[in-house]
Amino acid sequence: MSAQILDGKATAEKIREEIKDDVSRFVAQTGVQPALAVVLVGDNPASQVYVRNKETACVKAGMKSLMFRLNAETTSDALCDLIEKLNKDDSVHGILVQLPLPKGIDEKRILDLIDPQKDVDAFHPENVGLLSQGRPRFLPCTPYGIQQLLIRYNIETKGKRVVVIGRSDIVGKPMGLLLLQKGLGGDATVTVCHSRTDNLADVVKEADIVVAAIGKAQFVTADMIKPGAVVVDVGMNRIQKEIVDENGERKTVSKLVGDVDFDAVKEVASWITPVPGGVGPLTVTMLLLNTLNAARRLVADAQ
Repeated sequence: MSAQILDGKATAEKIREEIKDDVSRFVAQTGVQPALAVVLVGDNPASQVYVRNKETACVKAGMKSLMFRLNAETTSDALCDLIEKLNKDDSVHGILVQLPLPKGIDEKRILDLIDPQKDVDAFHPENVGLLSQGRPRFLPCTPYGIQQLLIRYNIETKGKRVVVIGRSDIVGKPMGLLLLQKGLGGDATVTVCHSRTDNLADVVKEADIVVAAIGKAQFVTADMIKPGAVVVDVGMNRIQKEIVDENGERKTVSKLVGDVDFDAVKEVASWITPVPGGVGPLTVTMLLLNTLNAARRLVADAQ
């Protein structure tokens, strides 16, 4: 029996409606419109798409979107000057610098400079430290979205064995920390695997829940999944695939796939996220929620 679909797109739409209502109430009560400043350096095509999606999502939620587009020749010092200006601007509640940055710009220097109170991506060392202590200010957007997806589909994490494949600072590490937290959507027993993990397939097969965030197309195969496991695919990879068109001619097309071999794994898993339409829409959604929460805190601190 094929796995049921964890519909990230539908879940994201529902949460965005909730955020829109909360923003409307917040503006009515305070007169303050939550504002997100997004900084894009260079002309990376994928980054431009992501930034447009964030801008559109902000506007639909009733938030203010402030876009700062800088050319690829921008220096680290010039970018730092902009970040400092945004840090001091009381009308800006969240700051996001779109990654990756062009070569020559010190990424860590830039991310560390963002005011932790406005760090809605939750990349600043202070916010990472708070998360590790179980008292987060903001939750990292992609892991937060995955946790919400599991909660809203009533998938139990308490006492479950979770294997996270990938140890990035953006997904793998914070995903492990989030699932370890006490309470709803947490209390899991977590193993984080990576490229140096011995017998990785055997470790993954012990999992009740698998989160694949390794950045390798269709890396997770059906023989790695325990029957009935829940599989969350964070990957976004483009592959070339040969197809036969309506005229019977063979041609090569580009296809978006995840880190999981979806067609095979869905026959083993109980629940699975598709790519696209799974985790991706939730990442931007949780960014909106973090921005609203940042505005709430900054307004409360000013009173």
